[in-house]
Amino acid sequence: MTKTFKIALAAASALALTACGDNSAGGGSREQIKAVGSSTVFPFSKAVSEAFARGTQFASPIIESTGTGGGMKLFCAGVGAETPDIANASRRMKASEFETCQTNGVTDIIEVQVGLDGIALASSKGGIMMNLTPKMVYEALAASPYGGEQTTKTWADVDPSLPAEPILVYGPPSTSGTRDALKELILEAGCKTDEATKALKETDEDRYDQVCTEVRSDGAYVDQGEQDNLIVQKIEGNPNAVGIFGYSYLEENLDKVQGLPMNGVDPTYENISSFEYPGARPLFMYVKKAHLDAIPGLKEFLGQWAGMWGKDGPLAKIGLVANPDDAAAAANAAVTEYTTLDGSELK
Repeated sequence: MTKTFKIALAAASALALTACGDNSAGGGSREQIKAVGSSTVFPFSKAVSEAFARGTQFASPIIESTGTGGGMKLFCAGVGAETPDIANASRRMKASEFETCQTNGVTDIIEVQVGLDGIALASSKGGIMMNLTPKMVYEALAASPYGGEQTTKTWADVDPSLPAEPILVYGPPSTSGTRDALKELILEAGCKTDEATKALKETDEDRYDQVCTEVRSDGAYVDQGEQDNLIVQKIEGNPNAVGIFGYSYLEENLDKVQGLPMNGVDPTYENISSFEYPGARPLFMYVKKAHLDAIPGLKEFLGQWAGMWGKDGPLAKIGLVANPDDAAAAANAAVTEYTTLDGSELK
């Protein structure tokens, strides 16, 4: 797509958005904010939406849990009333997604790190308990550990210190940002404990990605879709099953499930906040700058987020880990100064 066409597309979309913000406009108008994306960010976004609807004159925002990858596709499809204003994400936007956005006229994107979360591995209360490492999790879940055949059936096959119980893990699908974070923070970390496999990244990156991040499909890992609460239900009903989801779901269900330590570190608020827990990760919100003045209440909604994400704020009470001070300052600047992402730091 030529630069001239991109500019024309953006201009046409701006006209559509002008109509969108005009109550006298026809079918192109929209009075509600629309956010799509991460199932992990969903409960936080929903809480902000409910507080926003109670405390302002604006309509209650529409929040959809589509998964991070699915949300990015919808977000990057273009600008205008028929497209979302916000993409919630449990990992950072990819360079390829940024390029898709640019191609489709979504040229000014505000990135907001709303807080931190952790990739928690958990079992039912009183169920299987293991002190895991990224290496153990990788060897248990990889389709082809270190490029070889996957032969493990029980956790004890992975490491004799673990229980001789069948490996059964309920986790997120490939479209989920939680799955992306699982790959990056845990599976790759475990894979790279083998020097030969680690070196593969420099010589054959596609093969490296396959070996280090592809999850087994023989039934030991069960994709439960974008419904993290369903994973909680599955492991609650099976004391030998393990679930993988965001820390907030662990925090919300501590009466039913227990977190499994990683490298001897429990998945707790304090350990995620300090990044001592190896599964700690940032959570994001992406906003179309072109929609700020066109969608009623969008700026105010961002302000509502900022008023709730602090260390002692309402979102901390439902499992969001507050940003470190430097990230908090950057997030507050993003929702007040509306600076845009240039894409140079994305991978």
